[in-house]
Amino acid sequence: MKRKLFKSYEFEFDSNQKKVITSFAKQSLKQMSGDDRLTREVKTFESIVQKLESSSAKIKFTKDEKTKLTFQLKENVKHLKKKMDEAWFLTRWFYKNMYTQYKNILQTLEE
Repeated sequence: MKRKLFKSYEFEFDSNQKKVITSFAKQSLKQMSGDDRLTREVKTFESIVQKLESSSAKIKFTKDEKTKLTFQLKENVKHLKKKMDEAWFLTRWFYKNMYTQYKNILQTLEE
């Protein structure tokens, strides 16, 4: 089994995925901006938002950006899954849409 020496951090997202990731990153920025201990994460997510708002078709993340975005998305997927399991039908239906969008984005990031 051969192992890749270099990993590509270049991704192609459709417009819907870009919007979802951008809104997710902006929400994360709002939550983290008040805490001085999270300045590195704030800079990382600001960079992610800038790259997503550019008009380029392919988006190239750094390893740090990809790692932090993937981690935050995984945590959000766990939280949504927990909320879906506890929710009633209509609420579950709303959570299901977000859950599937985040799962698709995570799948794209992990390929």
